[in-house]
Formats: sequence, structure tokens, C-alpha cells
Amino acid sequence: MRIATWNVNSVGARLPRLLEWLESSAPDVLCLQELKCSAEAFPAAEVKALGYESLVNGDGRWNGVAVLSRVGLADTVTGLPEGPAYDGGQESRAAAATCGGVRVWSVYVPNGREVGHPHYDYKLQWLEALRLTARHEVSGDVPFAILGDYNIAPTDEDVYDRSVFEGSTHVTEPERAALKALREEGLSDVMPRPLKYDHPYTYWDYRQLCFPKNRGMRIDLVYGNAPFEAAVKDAYVDREARKGKGASDHAPVVVDLEL
Repeated sequence: MRIATWNVNSVGARLPRLLEWLESSAPDVLCLQELKCSAEAFPAAEVKALGYESLVNGDGRWNGVAVLSRVGLADTVTGLPEGPAYDGGQESRAAAATCGGVRVWSVYVPNGREVGHPHYDYKLQWLEALRLTARHEVSGDVPFAILGDYNIAPTDEDVYDRSVFEGSTHVTEPERAALKALREEGLSDVMPRPLKYDHPYTYWDYRQLCFPKNRGMRIDLVYGNAPFEAAVKDAYVDREARKGKGASDHAPVVVDLEL
């Protein structure tokens, strides 16, 4: 089974690239983030034509997540249970389904904006709610993983230059402590191999030639329980999908399982 995660940074703007990638890479399950569309506006017919069912959590703003599957969608959930509200409501940042015997969550962790901003506190609250959700799902023999854009680089090695991010979100100790607490619920970081360079970055800013200069960050993560990790045969960042006109600023992370 092939499972992938990809922040597409607007499914509307990226639809041709998404459909092309689904055909060429043929994942059985794809977790999407930053849809920037409502559930009603999601191109379900287009992906269905390629054999994929869609579970979508989107409100038409800058958030939105989805799970696409060609091996079934069961026990679906939209929204993070007990998740915190921001600006008057719960944002569209989580969706879960069991697909071909594997339980997956697609998550788009809040950015945090800047240290001290209310959105930063919200980010930490959201991660705590995610940890409590994982606690209920991580045990047992069912392969389980939380995939998505975590908006956190787990270590200093996961950014091209730590000094550039000093005092900024994505690298602070409280954020990394929240990731550590999540892993301590029984999850492991499935480290992908890079297809180029020494470290598997997953995000490169559009500005200042960050992608060709490989000034990236590893913030798109796959956290799996022991049965999931034991089934991993390969994992990689598809850097090719970040190339060319109309690309997202994130690359897909692909995990191949032998179940």
C-alpha cells in the first residue's frame, strides 16, 4: 500500500498538478492539506474519475484537509475531537478514515504566525488536542498514522539554517515539546529519504530562489504507531513535484507499506 501526504496550497490552483501526480504516483491513500476550498467546491468528480473516494473537511477559507482513497473510507471523522476554537469556531484542520485496514489522520497544524500571538497559543492548544486524540487511536494492532503539515521542524537539522529562524515559529522549544509529547503516545517519526541533497526537506518558500538553492524545511511529517512503522518498506520526498510552473511550495511525502 502506498500512502502519501501533500500540502497542495490551494486544490483549485493545483488541480492539474494533483491529477497528474495521482496518475503518475498512484498512491492508494493521499492526505491533502491547505485546500482553500469548501467541501462542496472540492473537485470530487475529477478525483473519482481516477478511482478515488474523497473525505473532505473544508470551509472555503485558507485551511481545509482531505483524505483520498481507492481502498475505501470507513469510520470517518471530520474535525479534531475536543479541538480548540479560533476566531469564533473550529477551523477545518483534521480528517480521519480507515483505508484498506490502515487508520490515517490528515492534519494541518496551525501556523502560529509569531511567538506571543494568540494564534501561537492556539497552535499549542491544538497540538495538545491532537495528542489526546492519538492516545485513543494509537494502541492495538491496526496500523495508524497522523500525516500532514505540522508547521514545525522537529530538529535544527530540519531547517537549512537555524539562525535564520531564531525567534520565529516552527522551531521554538514549546512547539517541539508538543511534538515530543505526541510521539510519546506511541508514535515514531517516519523519516523519508531525500531524492536529492542530504536532508529530506518538504517545504521551500517561493521567494528568494529558496527551492533551487535548497533553502528548505522538513515540516510535512508522518507519525506512525508500531504496526505502521513495522510495515514501512520505503519513504521519500517527491521533490520532482515541487518543480515547474504552478507547483505547491510543499512536496509530497510518500510511504510504501508492506501489509
